[in-house]
Amino acid sequence: MAKHEKTNNHADEQAPQAGTSTAATEPPGPLAEKDYQKHLKKLHVELVHLQRWVVEKGKKVCIVFEGRDGAGKGGVIKAITERVSPRVYRVIALPAPSEREKSQMYVQRYIPHLPAAGEIVIFDRSWYNRAGVERVMGFCTEEQAKAFLRTVPDVEKAIIDSGVILLKYWLEVSPDEQTRRLEGRIDDGRKTWKLSPMDLKSYSRWDDYSRARDEMFLGSDTAWAPWYVAHSDDKRKARLNIIAHMLRHIPYETLPTEKVKLPKRQSAGDYRDPDYPYKLIPDFI
Repeated sequence: MAKHEKTNNHADEQAPQAGTSTAATEPPGPLAEKDYQKHLKKLHVELVHLQRWVVEKGKKVCIVFEGRDGAGKGGVIKAITERVSPRVYRVIALPAPSEREKSQMYVQRYIPHLPAAGEIVIFDRSWYNRAGVERVMGFCTEEQAKAFLRTVPDVEKAIIDSGVILLKYWLEVSPDEQTRRLEGRIDDGRKTWKLSPMDLKSYSRWDDYSRARDEMFLGSDTAWAPWYVAHSDDKRKARLNIIAHMLRHIPYETLPTEKVKLPKRQSAGDYRDPDYPYKLIPDFI
């Protein structure tokens, strides 16, 4: 169902394949950090090749990430973007709509963020808010949600027809793992910002979200913009598999590059370091 089937194999051997097992009698355990970093380093090199291809060829790429709270969307996005240019890989995470935006055509506030030539835009949640959180939490009517699902295939067809490579990913986490992750945020000062009142309300509505997800897939899993699902209980494996899948479904090429050699520095001449009272930052650690 993919729009683009890659003919090159940049990332085929970079990440473990979903569904494979290293033992015949027991399922594989969590991926070790050392192995994860080894695979991720290779994928990061390919993401740089993709960046250069997108910029030099003027390509447009849009990647949508959706999933339940705690499914790991942010971790995947961070893994994709941590070694590339933020001017090329742009992450879009829109806040709740303003009163003015609520009065607009629903997809209107997302349109300005779609990629121009030489850009890869990653949506951390997207226009599919209407099919998920807005529908479940009552921020839109059932009629509005159903109207969205009727029209979104045509909107995405228009986006693709304009030259955008569109990929859509749904991260699926189990109930037990979601509970473990959300509980882990409660007493971790680095993660408390991830646990909003809305997250708590959403947590109690697992089955409502399941029904909304099922209807979303039914209405928007099209031949031109299919949904790809990643099970994310093992976050490291999910990140690697999603990045490898993404690279296989974008028909990029590794462009030739000249070997870089640093030039000689200029002679200092009559320059001397100034005797200036710099306000130095003290060592706190």
